[in-house]
Amino acid sequence: MEISLIISIAQIVVSILLIITVMLQNSSAGLGEAFGGGDAGGVQNTRRGPEKQLLNITIILGIIFALLSLLALFV
Repeated sequence: MEISLIISIAQIVVSILLIITVMLQNSSAGLGEAFGGGDAGGVQNTRRGPEKQLLNITIILGIIFALLSLLALFV
């Protein structure tokens, strides 16, 4: 198999996993709060346990996807 095909398949797999991890994250911010509206004195929720692990996995998958994309440019 060609290296470019392997990189493409890896990108597809990582992108699907990245979409899944982003969708699994529990977001309490509504659409209004995302654009600056809502309660200014709201309580900030710290991530603990599985939420923190899911966030770390999402960050790692994002970095892997970015590196695969850069690698695909040079192959």
